[in-house]
Amino acid sequence: MWTEKDNTLYKKFTFKDFSEAFAFMTRVAIEAEKMNHHPLWTNVYNTVEMWLNTHDAGDIVTEKDRKLSKKIDALIA
Repeated sequence: MWTEKDNTLYKKFTFKDFSEAFAFMTRVAIEAEKMNHHPLWTNVYNTVEMWLNTHDAGDIVTEKDRKLSKKIDALIA
């Protein structure tokens, strides 16, 4: 579940290993590029943390972030 806090949507994803985490990030990158909307994220081994907000709207959560979060969730469903 995405959490809205400090003008961001945040979610932590955990995978079996680094390869699965990296593959997920690659799929997210493709969708983000299509939307021209890119997450702030970190990856350590099997964990990916992601923060979404819209920079050109003043670094707040917008419908663009909610749309990308749904696309990201669909990648692991």
